[in-house]
Amino acid sequence: MEHFVTMKDQTATEILQLVKRANHISQTGGNPLKGQFFAANLFFEPSTRTKMSFVVAERKLGIEPLDFMADVSSITKGESIYDTAKTFEAIGANFIVLRHQEENIAKQLAESLSIPVINAGDGTGEHPTQCLLDLVTIYQEYKQFNGLKVVIAGDIKHSRVARSNAIALSTLGCEVYLTGKEEWHDDSLAFPYVSIDEAIEIADVLMLLRIQHERHQDQFSLQQESYLEKYGLTKEREASMKKHAIILHPAPVNRGVEIDSSLVECERSRIFKQMKNGVVARMAVMETLLNQGGNFNEENFNKRQAIIG
Repeated sequence: MEHFVTMKDQTATEILQLVKRANHISQTGGNPLKGQFFAANLFFEPSTRTKMSFVVAERKLGIEPLDFMADVSSITKGESIYDTAKTFEAIGANFIVLRHQEENIAKQLAESLSIPVINAGDGTGEHPTQCLLDLVTIYQEYKQFNGLKVVIAGDIKHSRVARSNAIALSTLGCEVYLTGKEEWHDDSLAFPYVSIDEAIEIADVLMLLRIQHERHQDQFSLQQESYLEKYGLTKEREASMKKHAIILHPAPVNRGVEIDSSLVECERSRIFKQMKNGVVARMAVMETLLNQGGNFNEENFNKRQAIIG
């Protein structure tokens, strides 16, 4: 693994290795990295969970984050994203973490740089590290993926989270279903659509999505549409879910819109556990990339730990 920009490039084995590695870090706090590393966190879009969990993950691994703020950088003078990334490469960054509103920009940079690129969200394209932390959360719950029924609910058309998860979950053997307003369906994803009430009945995992207002060309009135009652997770729908089913949400959560506010921290919600897993998932990705393409196994990990002491 040279970069981490899309789930399309990952095999089931590679995805599962990352999931298990992240879970191992979660349980042990292991860190086999040695040496001095620098991370260039290039965030061109607002971010709380993704950016801060990358920073925490980097510091836990002993990696020094190189701070970057687009509004006070040479971007304001007309510098291209490519030249900005090349600058960080030239001054010694060991990898790039990129979040940008343009789809496929992470893939384009990965093809042009000699250091790894991690996609932290590219427009409506993909969000592979969010996907990985979702997978870790599901794995911790069920210890496997094959045959699980996962429903992704909400603004499918504009969601990079939906795209990465649908691809990866299907690769791992899950049965993936989609639900949402008809105008927000995405025909490029070859998965069946069901109603929200059908979704509630079949889901082992219900993955709710935020409405991506910033990516909509037309304004959408939540009050006018009564979104929660028509398409969201109400208290009545939650009561009809399978006993073991869990609720996921990539956040930020619009309480009272895609989910009733009282359900955000209910017994079956794993929303804040997802945030916690964001750190170990990103640690696993960075560690794998810096360990020469991910040639990493448990035996080598234990040997390294013994050497480190």
